[in-house]
Amino acid sequence: MVHIVIAPDSFKESMTALEAATAIQRGFQKTDPEATFDVIPMGDGGEGTMEALTANLGGERIELQVEGPNIKSVTAHYALSEDGTTAVMDMAAASGIHITAKADRNVYEASTYGTGEMISAALDRGVSRIMIGIGGSATNDAGAGMIEALGAKLLDENGNAINRGGGALVKLAKIDISGLDERLAKTEIIVACDVTNPLLGPEGASAVYGPQKGAGERAVVELDHALEVFNERTIEATGKDVSNIPGAGAAGGLGAGLLAFLDATLQPGIELVLAETDFHTRVQKADLVFTGEGKIDGQSVYGKTPVGVAKAAKREGKRVIAVCGALGTGYKDVYEHGIDAVFSIVPGAVSLEDAMTNGTSYLEDAAENIARVWHK
Repeated sequence: MVHIVIAPDSFKESMTALEAATAIQRGFQKTDPEATFDVIPMGDGGEGTMEALTANLGGERIELQVEGPNIKSVTAHYALSEDGTTAVMDMAAASGIHITAKADRNVYEASTYGTGEMISAALDRGVSRIMIGIGGSATNDAGAGMIEALGAKLLDENGNAINRGGGALVKLAKIDISGLDERLAKTEIIVACDVTNPLLGPEGASAVYGPQKGAGERAVVELDHALEVFNERTIEATGKDVSNIPGAGAAGGLGAGLLAFLDATLQPGIELVLAETDFHTRVQKADLVFTGEGKIDGQSVYGKTPVGVAKAAKREGKRVIAVCGALGTGYKDVYEHGIDAVFSIVPGAVSLEDAMTNGTSYLEDAAENIARVWHK
């Protein structure tokens, strides 16, 4: 009897990791009804990581109203573990770029205030550990909004509160952390992060990710300067310069805010999920491992889910097949990092809308075809 471990990431805007995994299972079962499966949804710190971890925690989903990235109230959610000790959240649930329509996005004003409200709500539940994925942000404020929601005051030279958003940080004269929530000191904060960018400079938050959020060349320069001001005030308030720690620039610099003010630990997202799901033990029984995500290309070797899964599986000598919606430039690089074969699930020259809408059925068909070859 064949035992299959299925551990994909989400196919962004098409399938969650769990939906993708169950589609693979259905397709494989059409060829091998006797096969057994261990479905392990994955994430690498980006949007969807919370769902991957929640599937392992067996807890409950908590919904709440928070301030979205551009002030308007949004319905966000996080998960609480069954024993009530751990909260798992995606910052994107409160401060994600997907929340605001493209025409209404304003990277100068976008704030992580809602992320801070989620953290505060979890503290109200009495948790002692918070795991947070910080991919998919709309923001470039280095977590300034987050710490404000948690009790800090961001003041200008006249002692007045500055406006929200990364653009307003140029006016920041002082960060008063005397009112920062005392419960944070007793709470372990673990951050799932899939990038290693510093806070500032040509590889920093503004330069690398600002354009994805609508920042032009001038805006990138201005926002980088604003983050430099924030970093100077942060050093004065905390005695910590975290700007060059890998991952400080993640999520518009939220990594830096979490490190400096919440004493967080940043971990590669896929490593955190692999550990929390006990993947290394569960994969030992596998005859074959499936993984995948929306696109696999040359960048997939840098901390992305399929390669992280493959490396862990290869340590146990397992064969690994990856499936994806699109094969990008350099995708064959993954063959040097534990993946044995990669298959696109798209059946032909279809539109992006078609591929997104029908992704589940295309993935199921691809898994069935792979299973037919496997059993020959």
